[in-house]
Amino acid sequence: MPTARARFAEFVWIWDQMLGLGLPAHHRKMADWLEDCWQSGKREMLLMAFRNSGKSTLVGLFCGWLLYRDADLRILVLAADLDLAKKMVRNVKRVIERHPLMGALLPEKLIDWGSERFTVARTAVLRDPSMQAVGIGGNITGSRADLVICDDVEVPKNSDTAHKRAELREKLGEIAYVLGPSGAQLYVGTPHSYYSIYADEARSEVGEVAPFLDGFSRFELPIVNKGGTSNWPERFDMAAIDAMRARTPERKFQSQMMLEMMAPVAGMLDPAKLRFYDDQVEITHGNGRMSLRIGGRTMVASACHFDPSFGSLRGDGAVVACVYICDQGEYWLQDIAWLQASDPSASETNRDMPWRDEASQLCAQVAEFMARHHLPSVRVETNGIGRFLPNILRRELKSIGWAASVVEHHESTNKATRIEDAFGAVMGAGLLHVHRDVCQTPFLRQMRDWHPDNSNANKGADDGLDAVAGCILHDPVRLPRVDMPVKRADWRAQSGIFRAESHFNP
Repeated sequence: MPTARARFAEFVWIWDQMLGLGLPAHHRKMADWLEDCWQSGKREMLLMAFRNSGKSTLVGLFCGWLLYRDADLRILVLAADLDLAKKMVRNVKRVIERHPLMGALLPEKLIDWGSERFTVARTAVLRDPSMQAVGIGGNITGSRADLVICDDVEVPKNSDTAHKRAELREKLGEIAYVLGPSGAQLYVGTPHSYYSIYADEARSEVGEVAPFLDGFSRFELPIVNKGGTSNWPERFDMAAIDAMRARTPERKFQSQMMLEMMAPVAGMLDPAKLRFYDDQVEITHGNGRMSLRIGGRTMVASACHFDPSFGSLRGDGAVVACVYICDQGEYWLQDIAWLQASDPSASETNRDMPWRDEASQLCAQVAEFMARHHLPSVRVETNGIGRFLPNILRRELKSIGWAASVVEHHESTNKATRIEDAFGAVMGAGLLHVHRDVCQTPFLRQMRDWHPDNSNANKGADDGLDAVAGCILHDPVRLPRVDMPVKRADWRAQSGIFRAESHFNP
């Protein structure tokens, strides 16, 4: 008859007894969950627990228990850096050396028995070790594993910008090439970003259609449970938790101890201060004039800013934004667009496609944007490539029959200062409304990530913010109404100028 194997909770209890420790209730819950997932064939798991909860220690014991059950198992540990991954490997090696149930796994000759990798006594002849540590930036090409442990792969240094988060996801995607058909993944950690890999909802504004760990079995253990009591009262009673909260920045406490998806360090611009709306623009005509309203508010002015200064003429970083100002002095961000131009060489293969240079393509998109939103004026940054765009934009506006002024503007103020000046007071007073459609663009993600110290670190990381800042800082144009031979509707509430025909002899 096969020898009965200890359950995982029993395995952990024996180890704790050796160390003179008790088995905390939350460790028992984690142990039961891990064993249930493994026994029931669930091979995609996420274990999130508050900092200093002992989750990595318990997962190390889980690795030891799995080798105790099957010595031929191959386990790969990934962490944000190699030293952290090696720490778990060393702990598991120590468990194998000292746990009373694991004596049979110690090899006679400790040849492959290091801190970075080790191989237990096993019957199978395998190229890969029983357990190996690799940093997330390390090379795992050619490695094979039955279980990959992702232990704190998300940390502040690799999740504080969109580019770093994309790199992290790309590297974690390599796990699929390491695992066999029945391989398992176990993620262990705490969130470090609103766009965390551990998020249980898709972030549509960054193009996600499903969470990164969609379909994973989840175990979440914040330090305070739904009943308002501690999940580890023996070590963290409510007085200790209150003291920790008092000396820890609130965002960091909510992120690392309550497992909320937010950056531990607050950005300067908090999207929670925005006022979102779904209302569409309503245009009415009466008494010879047009009125533009949103959500029952009458708009009296507008600002449009075209920022072509980031990126190349292919349109990377070229942004145009539209903000209305209502009769109560509040700002309404109606739309923002990242412009893209196609390669002019593509027209060479299609004689029916007229050749258009990239600058003209961008300006044509801006002109269409202005006409669509009934904008009477646009300000164009003339820094860099923008110096020759105003005349091209005027040409494109004329070609579609939309009369609007093009204001040339050379920007000399530091970009971080512009963004702080524009958003600070307006958001602080709750005066900035944002249309829900804007949430599908990079705008909110740029707000969450933005910090003045990093404003110039990554090109294009704040181009949307800069365009909207240009709208807010741009004095609304209140031009008089005049009759014009091209299409132009003036919706701004103001007295206009008219031409009277005189029929008297001088």
